[in-house]
Amino acid sequence: MWRNRNVWIILSGEFITGLGLWMGIIGNLEFMQDKLHSDFLKSLLLAVGILAGVSVGPYAGRLTDRTKKKTVMLIAGIVRVVSVVFMFIAIATGSIWWMAVFLVLHEISAAFYFPALQAAIPLIVDASDLLRLNGIHMNVSTLSRIIGTAAAGILVIIMPLSVLYASSLVAYIGLLILACFLNIDESKTLQQEQVSTFGGSNFKEIFPLIKALPIVFITLIMTLVPVLFLGGFNLIVINISEIQHNSAIKGWIYTAEGTFFMIGALFIKRISEKISPYVILFSCSLLIGLSQFLLLFAEYPVISVAAFVAFGFSVGCFFPTAATIFQTKVPKDFHGRFFSFRNMLDLLSYQIILLITGLLLDIIGLQNTCALFGGLSILITTVFFIRHKQFKSHNLRQEK
Repeated sequence: MWRNRNVWIILSGEFITGLGLWMGIIGNLEFMQDKLHSDFLKSLLLAVGILAGVSVGPYAGRLTDRTKKKTVMLIAGIVRVVSVVFMFIAIATGSIWWMAVFLVLHEISAAFYFPALQAAIPLIVDASDLLRLNGIHMNVSTLSRIIGTAAAGILVIIMPLSVLYASSLVAYIGLLILACFLNIDESKTLQQEQVSTFGGSNFKEIFPLIKALPIVFITLIMTLVPVLFLGGFNLIVINISEIQHNSAIKGWIYTAEGTFFMIGALFIKRISEKISPYVILFSCSLLIGLSQFLLLFAEYPVISVAAFVAFGFSVGCFFPTAATIFQTKVPKDFHGRFFSFRNMLDLLSYQIILLITGLLLDIIGLQNTCALFGGLSILITTVFFIRHKQFKSHNLRQEK
């Protein structure tokens, strides 16, 4: 796998785009903090970009299945580069409306780029290397998040905001150049798309496909378990800091979660050699629920950090496993539409859970909110574990 040039391009591209993305996110927060004093207006502005990404999701999925993945990634990369230009205009004019244009174009670019990237990964390595590559890919993403946010935090203090976006622009141009060197054989996939069992390339065809593949449906629903924690992650960390009257705990929590996410993603290949991917999925989901229950004791720093250690390790194992199930069980000619649908589902669920978490924290407090989410996570895990067992029993009876 390591001799494959495409692997190095994908991983290098993920690291570079992660740096640009997180520098841009820190820049966005700084610009909004200066121009908007209402948290509600800030959330509305961010929602405009997300809704733009969701609205083009169906078309992005169809285009990814009909066209070469490399072509889609290149076009998305160009749009991403152009989007940063509008942020420079926003800074120069002090206008929040130009920032809205930037956010819309940036999210539209992401709506095309990430499904194409997920669809391209199974085409560049053998199926036996997919889980390892997914784990390494997520580790690279996490590393770029840590370095990107740290660098942005320094730059935003000592330099003008435009320098932050200039750094982001350089990263996006670097990604675009790297993507030009990708060499992916997509002839078989494009031919399969023409003779698909489920018909043409309509986005709605993804729903009967998911229904016909119970394992994919179960895994798709199970991904909501970590999202229950991730959606309000920052709000939860802020609340823990306030309960303990300790600002430093935020750094310990982020470091612990990020470090053990990388450890989980690094060792998932070895774990999967001994344990079924479905056992990994359900075990990690259960551990996520238990880590939320640990925050009933959020006033204790050691227990708080331990909860995020458990969460980080479990999601580090969970996401590469889920990605591998999707990449291997969903037919390749449906990858574009499927990963576009999943991207839309993630965007919507993150927004909804963020709002629900904020509301619950105000009404019932941190401990009760975490207990509620932990109980819901364990309930979802139990229900779909039973469903998975029933599905396996049904298949065994059919084989006999």
